[in-house]
Parts: sequence; C-alpha cells; structure tokens
Amino acid sequence: MAGHTENSITIDAPLDLVWDITNDIENWPQLFSEYASLEVLSRDGDTTKFRLTMHPDENGKVWSWVSERTVDRARRTVRARRVETGPFDHMNIRWEYEETPEGTHMHWVQDFAMKPEAPVDDAWMTDNINRNSRVQMELIRDRIEKVARDRQNAPMPG
Repeated sequence: MAGHTENSITIDAPLDLVWDITNDIENWPQLFSEYASLEVLSRDGDTTKFRLTMHPDENGKVWSWVSERTVDRARRTVRARRVETGPFDHMNIRWEYEETPEGTHMHWVQDFAMKPEAPVDDAWMTDNINRNSRVQMELIRDRIEKVARDRQNAPMPG
C-alpha cells in the first residue's frame, strides 16, 4: 500500500503573485508555519536542491531533509521529491496552479510510502498530511490575499 493525498485551495489573487510567492522557497519559513529554516544547496536551471528544517515537534525532535524541486512556469506545475527520504520509502509532490474567475486554484498531490521500520504507517501519514496541508494552504491563502489587498490599496506614485 502507498499513500496518496490531494488538497486544493482557491486564493483570491492573480496567478503571477501566487506563483511568485509560493515558489520563493527562501521565504518559505515566513510563508509556512511548520518550517524553521530553508537552505538552498544547489541550483541547476529550474531545479533547486534544498534542506528544509521544521520547528521542533511536541517531543522536541527536529525533522530535517533534503528535497529537489523543479518549476515549470509554462505548464504552471512544480514537481518535487525528497532526496533524503528519512522515514519515507519515497515522497513525490506535484503542485498545480490554475487561473479561475475566483482567483488562483492551487492543487497539491503527494504520493509516498513509509518504510517498514518507520514509526508510522501510510494510513497515519495520509491523515497527517491531509490535516496539515489544509492548515498550511489556508495560512498561505491568507498571507497571499493580504499581499494582494495591500498592493491593490497602495497609493499610486507621483
């Protein structure tokens, strides 16, 4: 068995703004509430390899891993995978963006499997990812919509 999640949200902001903010990975610790830091390890064209470090969990453990992320602005998609998989056998993530009359629809698809020796199974991790993705997407939506409103209300220069 493997894990699979799909979560979506519509953000009342232009696609270019949503794309730019969500793909500015150096700023992820300010965008996501779960990340303490992000270190870019290498860049090769549209692909970035980076280390993500989370805030300590309820037991004080700090989780950190290396991921690789490739953006395709023309197709409005991003593909990512964990390079250091930790408790995962594999973890692949796809982000999709679509302009709609209501704003920008952002869709996350995660396909993964836990290693047999992992402390949790695929079902537990599926529930955890679904729950956390909704929290993070709502936070991202609120932060981007605030930026969009602030830009719309900014006085014209001159």
